[in-house]
This record gives sequence, structure tokens and C-alpha cells, in this order.
Amino acid sequence: MLRFMFVGDSMTIGSAGEHTWRYRMWRHLRDSHGRPFAFVGPRETLHDPSTDAPTSYAYADPDFPRAHLAGWGEGWHHMAPLIGETVRACRADVLLVSLGLIDLGFYTNAEQTADNVRAFVAEARSANPRVRMAVMPVIPNIRVEADASFAEQVTRFNELLVKTTADLDEPGSSLLLVPPPVSYDFHTDTYDGTHPNESGEHKIAEAFAEAMDEAWGLGGPYSPAL
Repeated sequence: MLRFMFVGDSMTIGSAGEHTWRYRMWRHLRDSHGRPFAFVGPRETLHDPSTDAPTSYAYADPDFPRAHLAGWGEGWHHMAPLIGETVRACRADVLLVSLGLIDLGFYTNAEQTADNVRAFVAEARSANPRVRMAVMPVIPNIRVEADASFAEQVTRFNELLVKTTADLDEPGSSLLLVPPPVSYDFHTDTYDGTHPNESGEHKIAEAFAEAMDEAWGLGGPYSPAL
């Protein structure tokens, strides 16, 4: 049985009242994977805007495996020190990773963030030498319209991520770069310029699903169940 673990920031943990793209991925795998699987991770909650803390269980549909390693305001900078022990404890086989926006916005520049990607990969493999990782580049948010420096850092990091994933990919521990959804538009696929709404959730899940199907033969083409 494959154990999938979501690793992400606020776009992945989601907020009270949302489905999350984790839910969309579960529906897809449930309907198309054809083999047993599990979602693993040390966390289950959503972010609660009323307390500004990850304390909510108010999913739009709570009846799905909610385990994850995602956090509001967390990035590669935060996850690299955690991933080794978490992969080991949860026995994760496949990591679905969407990080970087927070790093570039508040903590590290593009080059430093790429270094943290390398540290993350090394730590994950130290816990499971055969772990597979699907990594999505940073999806720009509304800040790129007002902050040219930030926009440049997003572009630069995504360029570095292409090289980093190519350099670190291994036959026994695949590191897959997930092409971001071409049609994703933060004006229409988010509810606030950053966080995905229903259409955004589907597009992120579809990008991961299609990449895993093409590269690894996992799950089949995306089935956009509600």
C-alpha cells in the first residue's frame, strides 16, 4: 500500500470551510488508482482564521483521510528540518510537495530556497532511500503585480528548481518536477489572490495527478470528481 504525504504551506493546509486540494486528490485516487493507498502525516487540521492557528476540523467534507504535513506560513525553510523524522515515523512512500511562496516572501532568496530544497531531499532520503517526491514550482500570487522584486525571485527560484530536480533525480528515488497548471489564474482560481478556490483546488490536484500518471503510472488521468 502506497503512503502519500502532502507537504505544503497555506495553499495545502487550507482554511476552515474548505475542501482543500488534498480532498480533490483523494477523490481522484479513490476512483482511479485501483490499489490500496493511504494519506499519512502528523497533522490533520485546517487553519482557523478566527484564532490564526491550525485548530479547525471544519472541512467542507470531512469524510476523507486528512493526514498531512502542511502549515500556514511554512515553507522549505521550515519543512527541511522536519521531513526526515516525519518520513521515518509515517513511513511515507510518496511526497506531494508545494512550497516556496512563503520562503521567497519572508525568509530566503531564490538561491537560499533552492539550497533548502536540496536539504529537504537529502533528509527525506535519509529516512527512506526509495522515497518518491513530486514537487510543484511556486505558483505566483497577487503580490507579483505590486512587487517586482518578489516577482523576479519567484521566476528565479522556479528556474533553479528545474535544475535542482534534474540534478537530484535518481532511478531509485524519483524527484519529479510537476508542471504548474497552465490555465491557473490567481484572479479567478483563488478567493484572495493566493489561496485556491474550488477551481484552483482542482487545477492543483490535476497537475500533480497528471504528472504522477505520466512519470510513474500512478492513478491514471485526473478524474475531476467534486
